[in-house]
Amino acid sequence: MSKTWGILMLSVVSAPSLAETELAHNLCGISMQTRAWQPLEGLNLGEVDIQADDVELLGTQSAEFTGNVDINTLKMSLSAQTALIDKQRGLLNATGPITYQDYVSKVNSTGLNADLNNSEVSLLGADYSLTEQQGKGGAEKLTVNQSGLLLMNASFTTCPSDTPAWEIEADEINLSREEGWGETYNAVLRILDTPVLYLPYFTFPLDERRKSGLLTPTISSSDKYGLETITPYYLNIAPNFDATITPRYMSNKGLQLQTEFRYLTEQHEGLVGIEYLDSDDSEPDLNERYMFHWQQQSYLGENWRANVDVTNVSDDNYITDLTSNYASKTDTQLYRTGSLTHLGDTWRTDIKVQNFEVLGDHLESYTAIPQVNFTQTAPWRFDNFDFSVSGEISHFTNDSSEVAIDSATRVHVEPKARYNYATHAWSFLSEVSLLQTNYKQSGNLTGTQYSDTVSRTIPKVRLYSQLNFERDASYFFEDGIQTLEPQIQYLYTPNKDQSDIGLFDTTKLQDDYYGLFRDVRFSGVDRIAAANQFTLGATTRLFDKKQEEVFNFSAGQIFYLSDDAKPTEQGLNSDTNYNALFAAQTMLHWHRRWYLAGGIQYDTDGKQMVQSNVTLDYKGDNNQLVQLNHRYANDVSGNTIEQAGVFTSIPISDEWQFIASYHRDLENNRSIEVLSGLQYESCCWAIQITGHRQIETDLNQSIGQEQATFDSGISLNFVLKGLGSKSRYDAQKLLQQGIFGYRRPYFLSN
Repeated sequence: MSKTWGILMLSVVSAPSLAETELAHNLCGISMQTRAWQPLEGLNLGEVDIQADDVELLGTQSAEFTGNVDINTLKMSLSAQTALIDKQRGLLNATGPITYQDYVSKVNSTGLNADLNNSEVSLLGADYSLTEQQGKGGAEKLTVNQSGLLLMNASFTTCPSDTPAWEIEADEINLSREEGWGETYNAVLRILDTPVLYLPYFTFPLDERRKSGLLTPTISSSDKYGLETITPYYLNIAPNFDATITPRYMSNKGLQLQTEFRYLTEQHEGLVGIEYLDSDDSEPDLNERYMFHWQQQSYLGENWRANVDVTNVSDDNYITDLTSNYASKTDTQLYRTGSLTHLGDTWRTDIKVQNFEVLGDHLESYTAIPQVNFTQTAPWRFDNFDFSVSGEISHFTNDSSEVAIDSATRVHVEPKARYNYATHAWSFLSEVSLLQTNYKQSGNLTGTQYSDTVSRTIPKVRLYSQLNFERDASYFFEDGIQTLEPQIQYLYTPNKDQSDIGLFDTTKLQDDYYGLFRDVRFSGVDRIAAANQFTLGATTRLFDKKQEEVFNFSAGQIFYLSDDAKPTEQGLNSDTNYNALFAAQTMLHWHRRWYLAGGIQYDTDGKQMVQSNVTLDYKGDNNQLVQLNHRYANDVSGNTIEQAGVFTSIPISDEWQFIASYHRDLENNRSIEVLSGLQYESCCWAIQITGHRQIETDLNQSIGQEQATFDSGISLNFVLKGLGSKSRYDAQKLLQQGIFGYRRPYFLSN
């Protein structure tokens, strides 16, 4: 006969929200957690609901229940064969087989002792699985309290299978629900039931909360570095401050210390990174080698912003020799700037201190201390007319003995009048600008073309118009649409000799289809390119019935109306002039898995290709990837570049993934990089192994150096899931380890 007995209990806490109880952790399609426990419906605070086949009262304060005993409170439920409850002392003893469940765990055991007043439950001979975190195991004794679980002579694993790939056995395991971390004492790590490591004390995460500790190490070997081990240690200093200290040992070079400090306050966020190698065993001529990186964004009120981005290295080949997370191996200059910005209702003002550290055998760049830019964000308007003013005040210095101008002050003012009319069908824009620039230059100018003072006044006229046509394209796609967007631009800037002005922050801009319709050829204002030209171009696009763009093609060309307006580099590089630039680019996304993109720039007068690129992508399910690419440039620092490459990522099975990449220099007929890797990932652990052979870059030598040297190496990364990051390991990230990191065309979402 089933009987129910309700009694008043103490120290009962409210249940967590429904969202908290529905947390589930799935690995490889296998749930580590049975259905989240819920208290019995209708149960009130402080009550205990007991059902059993039979009950015997032992006085007025105690009772013994036998046969199919079910005990429920707002904090736990218990199924047992027998249970003895002392109401006065708040004690509960039960014998098994026992099934115990609460918000933290589900436990099968042989015996239970509980102090209901203090919310503490002890189970003997327990097999447990966690409810809110990944994990399961066994324990000689398991104690449940308000902070979590305490296990004696226990095991723990996050593997869902009956025969786990790894587990921890320890004298004591403390799983803290409040802190989100587990602690072990006198622990042995077993992999495939083989003891591999003894740890007197060890901590591991139960959720995403941070805690100081050793992160996953990496082991590799290469010709350049020899045996290399990277062992990062994470310091959780405060909720808004942390640091990572990473000793990096290279048998061929020595011991390097890498540190990173991150911070976040109400007004500032940023990081400081320092890398230091006391002496490089492979470079005896060098002293200590180091890198310093500081990046910060600040919000100093509603209208003020500040930014710092500084990177400094000890020598030109630091990045190519030692690599760094703060710069690419292909970088040829490092950006160092600090800026303060005021965002007003009418004006935006930027105050900068700026410098570029040029790597390799090149002239040192100028330092701008300071550079003040002002822009009118809200022009004065009248109907479709508007009038605005922008400009800058800059002071440049250069201590190099190889430059004639060691300091200069530049003042530039640019008033502009615009008429802009736009509808859905067409638009028209006319601009008239006056570029007034004054220079004060000092240094050893005797015998040079430079002048002490220069006043340059150049007008500029730009007329631009675009038409937008649209028609049905059902012959391509069901409910498809095709657009045609012709563009025309006229640009006039008189030719003016500017050879008496130094080059302080000016370089030639990229030439592509969109560059055809720019009104400038150079960054900065040290060179204002002459122009008397028409630019004609058009873009056509195809959209499917979902309004997704599946094809586009753009082509255009500049036509010069006078010889004196044809491009000259004016001291930048006289070998890259061309008289009629044709540019085109296209994209074809005919299937959700296939993507083709390409572009060319061609000099129609000189009958030569300037640049070209083409990329063909296939991206399937399960990280399946194939990419073919080709790039060509007729002048990169005086060298012709022509390269072809392939990336591939092939799933061998659900657990195994193969990746590879190969790039070849077609101009010098040699390989530049070979990279291959293999990854195994199961529910419990993952291993990544990669091998590479790539050309070593020396920024003090030319790109086409005949006696190129190569570096070969192998890298190993081994991770036990649940003892580190819980995120899935993407094999395609291995393709970022080479010189040519895998990337899809910029306008396709990854």
